[in-house]
Amino acid sequence: MLTLIFASLFLVFFTAFFFKFLKADGDLTLLSKKHVKRDEIEDKVIWITGASRGIGEVLAKQLASLGAKLIISARNEVELQRVKKQLTGKHAPDEVMILPLDLSRGEEYLGEAVLKAESFFEGAGVDYMFHNAAYERPKSTALDVTEESLKATFDVNVLGPISLTRLLAPHMLKRGRGHFVVMSSAAGKAPAPGQAVYSASKFSVNGYFHTLRSELFRRGIKVTVVCPGPVKTSASSGTSASEQKGPAEKRVTSERCAELTIIAASHGLKEAWISYQPVLAVMYLVQYMPTVGYWLMDKIGAKRVEAAAQSGNTYSMNLLFEKKKAS
Repeated sequence: MLTLIFASLFLVFFTAFFFKFLKADGDLTLLSKKHVKRDEIEDKVIWITGASRGIGEVLAKQLASLGAKLIISARNEVELQRVKKQLTGKHAPDEVMILPLDLSRGEEYLGEAVLKAESFFEGAGVDYMFHNAAYERPKSTALDVTEESLKATFDVNVLGPISLTRLLAPHMLKRGRGHFVVMSSAAGKAPAPGQAVYSASKFSVNGYFHTLRSELFRRGIKVTVVCPGPVKTSASSGTSASEQKGPAEKRVTSERCAELTIIAASHGLKEAWISYQPVLAVMYLVQYMPTVGYWLMDKIGAKRVEAAAQSGNTYSMNLLFEKKKAS
């Protein structure tokens, strides 16, 4: 009798867990946190790169509303001015620092930017560094990527954030505190057919920043690596819904992605995944059952590249079952 009761309870629990997972838009640890810890954000100096549009713009707006002191950076100063005017919160927009920044220009240039950021709020220094800027990659196969695209991707996605971190971290270490929040990607956790170089850049930053945290954690430095899957932004690459063939890709909104990112950072999570299915399930498989996960990606890889070339849904479960068309 007891066995039957326990079996029934397990079945109920498993069913509830399964349906929760199917509808999830983030990993279960992240979703368990539910709300931002406002006291971890309010009055903190937060520097955001790539803040002129997309997730970076939304991060700036949400962090401002939580009472953060902001430094916003991107290459386009006009767009940064537009974002600044739209910020509302405890601190007036004229208190926001606009710091134009090109991550590809080398350490001497980046060092000057760090000194400006450190001195802006009466020398309070930077509490959080949100590494959000990223090179918008054109989709191409692993062998077809151009040297120009390869260099541009790594300059902005890898070398820039690492150099900026190397220059900023010593200031944080002197204060005994600091937090790097790295906008990585699901493509930094699992293979991304059609995005090999972008995927390589995100695997690179994951490796660097997780190692950085393990070296400096006891000296007050925190690192949160955020890995979103497909996100719907005004700057999303690809074709419009009217041009796309087949069902539209299901994407997390930039507002929800920013919200979950701030929750992850405020709770000090070491890594967070943000995505709907099937990408979320693939990330779990590759992490915990790599043989199965990599088999799955091998099965759909060529078909995903083909779907992208035909403006189809590159995140559809149908890729697992459809036969690859003969070339």
